[in-house]
Amino acid sequence: MKFYDCAIAPNPRRARIFLAEKGISLPMIEVDILKGENLTPAYLAINPRGLLPTLELDDGTRFDEVMAICRYFERIQPSPPLLGRNAKEIAMVESRQRKMEFDGMIGGSEVFRNQHPDFAQRSLPGAGGEVIPAIPGLVERGTQSIARFFKWLEIYLGEGEFVAGDIFTMADITALCAVDFVAWVKFSIPPENTRTQAWYAKVATRPSASA
Repeated sequence: MKFYDCAIAPNPRRARIFLAEKGISLPMIEVDILKGENLTPAYLAINPRGLLPTLELDDGTRFDEVMAICRYFERIQPSPPLLGRNAKEIAMVESRQRKMEFDGMIGGSEVFRNQHPDFAQRSLPGAGGEVIPAIPGLVERGTQSIARFFKWLEIYLGEGEFVAGDIFTMADITALCAVDFVAWVKFSIPPENTRTQAWYAKVATRPSASA
């Protein structure tokens, strides 16, 4: 197998943390998004969408999208369970992971990509070589999404030790990566969100967090 990675990007980091929690090691091939290496003909031949991460199996099959990659590895190596232990937990992890992804990761991406000069003509991921100009007005929408992200994260952590219950799951991985990502655009956990502050101190020191 091969894992096409970008060390600084938050989405590949989500998958790396998942793999580290599973104890799975893969050959990593670095592709620099800031330099546009994901949009070169060489990489577009691997993934026409230009997305990272991309997993390549031994038989040559390739697929992207973090959750697709994580579901693949959860199925072939169920322990430790990171997507839920039963039907109810699986649904809860999926629901809350998506909320953390939509408000935190995508909200942060709207702010970052629509004001960073390196993304002025590629404001959406997954467009391959298509030019998609930045829209400055989306920065405000992303800002509102980030505020909702922190609000809901604090609410969820009032219901259990972790984002989706009593064990560390993909919902925590996405939330952790979102907190660190939005820090790039000068957002941080509100000081009054004490449950989130305590959760972050705990999950950010897990060995997998440095993956």
